[in-house]
Parts: sequence; C-alpha cells; structure tokens
Amino acid sequence: MTRPAHVIFDPQAVRANLKQVRAQAPGRRIMAIVKADGYGHGVVRMAQALGDVDAFGVASIEEAVRLREAGITQPIVLLEGPFEAQELPDICGHRLESVVHNPEQVRMFAAHPEPLTLWVKVDTGMHRLGFAPEEVPAVLAQLRRPGRTLRLMTHFASAHLPGDESVAAQLAAFEEVLDGETIECCCANSSAVLAWPASHGEWVRPGLMLYGVSPFRGVSAAELGLRPAMTVVSALISVRTVAAGGGVGYGRGFVCPEEMRVGVVAFGYADGYPRHAGTGTPVLVNGVRTQVIGEASMDMMAVDLRPVPDTRVGDPVVLWGEGLPVEEIARAAQTIPYELLCRMRMRAQFIQRPS
Repeated sequence: MTRPAHVIFDPQAVRANLKQVRAQAPGRRIMAIVKADGYGHGVVRMAQALGDVDAFGVASIEEAVRLREAGITQPIVLLEGPFEAQELPDICGHRLESVVHNPEQVRMFAAHPEPLTLWVKVDTGMHRLGFAPEEVPAVLAQLRRPGRTLRLMTHFASAHLPGDESVAAQLAAFEEVLDGETIECCCANSSAVLAWPASHGEWVRPGLMLYGVSPFRGVSAAELGLRPAMTVVSALISVRTVAAGGGVGYGRGFVCPEEMRVGVVAFGYADGYPRHAGTGTPVLVNGVRTQVIGEASMDMMAVDLRPVPDTRVGDPVVLWGEGLPVEEIARAAQTIPYELLCRMRMRAQFIQRPS
C-alpha cells in the first residue's frame, strides 16, 4: 500500500478557469503563465490542459525545453530573458520568444540579428525589471531588425489591491510610451484581467486565476467563477483519545482542553504543508471542516476530531482544494497561495483526473 499523501490535478477545472479569462478579456490573446513548474502543478500538465492558448510564459529555458519535448508548439516566452549570451542558440533553436529588460540583453540581441519575437519590459513603477519609459524608444531602435517582431509589456505592483491608485498611474505611464508607436502590448496579470479592463491591450497574461485561486484578499475564487486545479489530500493514519491536559505534538504545541479524539494525517512539511499553519488552520476530514492542532511535523500533522466523531484510520483528509480554498491555508500560515502551490513540487504524488 502506498503512502496516501497525493495531489489531485483537475484539467477540467483549468479549462473552466481559462474560459473565465476569455469572458473577462474577450478577443485578447492569452499568454498563460506556467513558470515555477506550472505553479507547482506541473508545467507540462498545465500546458496540455490549457490546450490552444496563444502562448506560454516560463522563467527559464529548462522549462521551455520541457514544453517543446512534450510536443507543445505554441510560442513560449522567457519572462526573465536570457541570463547569458550562451543561451541565444537555444532560444533560436527552440523557437522561443524573450523578454528584454536590461542593457546587457539589448546588447545580446542587437549583436544577433535572428528574426525573433522580443518583448521589451517597461518599468512603469514596480521598479523590479525593465527600462524607464524615456529609455524605451532607444531600446526599440537598437533591437529592430528585418523580420523581427517587437512588443511591449509592463507589470503592475498592486493590481491585486482593489482601487489602488498606483495601477492607474502605471497604466498612464505605459500609455505615454505608446504615443506614436504601433506595437502590441501585454500588461494584465490575473488581478488586472479581473479588475482593470483598460489594461488588457492586445495580450493578457493570467497566472494565478488559471489555477483556480483568487488574486484578491477577501474575494473567494468561487465568487470569481474559478475552480481549484489542485486538491491536496491524504488520510488518517492514527486515531486516538487524549486526556484533558494532554499535549499533542512537538513542544506540546496543543494542549487538550478536555478529553478528545485526535487524528494523525500522513502529510507534513516535507510534503509541502506550511509548518506555521498551526492550531486553527482549517482541514476537511470525511468532508467535515475541523482544524489542525499544534504544528505540522516532517511527515505528519495532528487534527481535531471532535467535529467528526465517527472516524477511523484510512478516512480521507483534504488539506486544500475542493471545498477548502488554498487562500485560507495561506492566511493561516501568514503567506500567499503562490508559495503553497509551488511547494507541491516536493514529494506528494500527482493523480490526474480524466480530461
């Protein structure tokens, strides 16, 4: 018998989420962001589930090559561009597109006149990557070559904060760059797809919403019509009664206020569960909502079975996913959903539902 900790991947949910992108940004081309191994879901799984999107965005050539070797033929965009000039033959050989965000990359591509598609990153206020707006015309001039396609992109720092004034300011800065330029653009991440239609341009690049997670604090994925692509599950491997005053877990992380039944789940921080999502973090046992008690250890975690009286070893547990949004677990662990999803590249086995 195998260890019961595993991840259920739902390609139908992915396609339903993609449908929501198209409903929110009709007529726009879609660059689906599948970096970080598809936010922990598997880059190839995600690309295959997404089917006929217009392009994929990845963080490295290694991820791009995995997609090409899996038969993915759509454009693939290197979101951070090349890290060194030695990568240019692979970019050309695998028919990749590239973001250009620093002078070194401009020099790399200016010295290689291949007919590539390049996305020039404009720093409109996030101050992470990209060229200042006033630098963009000179960058475009250096990169233009016969047969080469140039596009512009930027990234919003606070589109996930409803009504944040910085988004409008960044969009205005980007529009100034466009003055007199006939060029395709991509600005909108998931939160901008949902909340800032003026930012959609010719392309949108959703990430988090494709995985069925809300980018907005206080707004659930279900309210946005999104379905979780990942459900993390395991099972009880121990059920016991602990006396009042009994401590559970390392350091007596939870002290039983009364005689109570305690379950142990085969899932811990080595599987990707956040150790600091301690007592009070929601969990589903037999479909019933209860709580984690104490802190997760490497391979196991304890749960309160008082709300679920008729339990036994082998009963199913949902850590997050269907019926329990990952956003709730992230809040309990004082982190963000992205981090929890990406942790699933650790050791839990994936099971894919039928397409």
